[in-house]
Amino acid sequence: MQYREFGKTGVKVSILGFGAMRLPILNNDESQIDEEKAVEMIRYAIDHGVNYVDSAYPYHRGNSEKVVGKALRDGYREKVFLATKSPVWQVEKHEDFERFFDEQLGKLQTDHIDMYLMHALNKERWEKIKSLRFFEFFERAKSQGKVRFAGFSFHDKYPVFKEIVDGYDGWDFCQIQLNYMDINYQAGLSGLKYAASKGLAVVIMEPLKGGKLAVFPTKVMNVLKKSGKDWSAVEWSFRWLGNSPQVSVILSGMSTLDQVKQNVQIMSQVTPNSLTENDLRLIEEVRKTLESFAVVNCTECGYCMPCPNGVNIPGNFRLYNETVMFEDMERGKGEYKWFESQKMSAAFCTECGQCLSKCPQKLQIPSLLKKVHKELS
Repeated sequence: MQYREFGKTGVKVSILGFGAMRLPILNNDESQIDEEKAVEMIRYAIDHGVNYVDSAYPYHRGNSEKVVGKALRDGYREKVFLATKSPVWQVEKHEDFERFFDEQLGKLQTDHIDMYLMHALNKERWEKIKSLRFFEFFERAKSQGKVRFAGFSFHDKYPVFKEIVDGYDGWDFCQIQLNYMDINYQAGLSGLKYAASKGLAVVIMEPLKGGKLAVFPTKVMNVLKKSGKDWSAVEWSFRWLGNSPQVSVILSGMSTLDQVKQNVQIMSQVTPNSLTENDLRLIEEVRKTLESFAVVNCTECGYCMPCPNGVNIPGNFRLYNETVMFEDMERGKGEYKWFESQKMSAAFCTECGQCLSKCPQKLQIPSLLKKVHKELS
């Protein structure tokens, strides 16, 4: 296993982090974790060098932390840096930070959390936790030895990310979504470099883009075969991220023991600045090849937002384009159901036309949304 500096903290972490968001389940029920298999997977990873385990309050409908706590019994807790996250959307008053934190300590069967994050920050949630004095919670928890390092995970645009990084001197690390398809999405590569320039460790989530980069269409794999290397799609993705020395940890939400074994083997060889110019050129060719499959020419500029009916217009187009790109209609339909449950799917478009004059690409947004709904519903 390869290890890297965790920003300015002085500790070293494994480049592979165990993400406890996609543990094996029973009866196709996300809340029913197969505890025996999950514990075996987590302990196998730790036995083979993984020292960063990541969970969160809502994962597996509140049960992920419980199973992680069980897996870290019998001396395993002392072998890892344990990360989990505050459910900031449920925090309504300052005291709630402490209340949720104490509940998490109980679930995880520990007296401290090494890496504690404000979960899934965006502009709205950032303003909320500032008003509720989150920084006082961190300072108090650190002084009491209950939290070692303070961080946040992020889902918004780069200017908001920069504002959050600059908005609190106590940050030790951040967690961002990044893979070679999302270099300009959310924090993106700019966020990676900016956070690192400030001394923050950077933890990567969604390195395989929710599994989309784990298996490629044949036409895409043919591009990578030009390298002469027998790396899998997964290995190309991990090696691209690990090539950046600013990356401290790459989280993988593993669901089977075979995935754990595969990822441990790959990550034992991932080192900074190890990809050749030809490797990087081929990955760029893959990105452009996949992007060329896009059906809707949406740049996600956001000028069409907010929609008066709550439709996430760029999000619907992005989902549709990725469904076509990766030739995975089943996954696309599954994600679209979530859009529908959040009342932000294309189904809620009333064809009011307010977005039409705002689109710099002159897209016929209402008719395209109808197409998205017809294909994915």
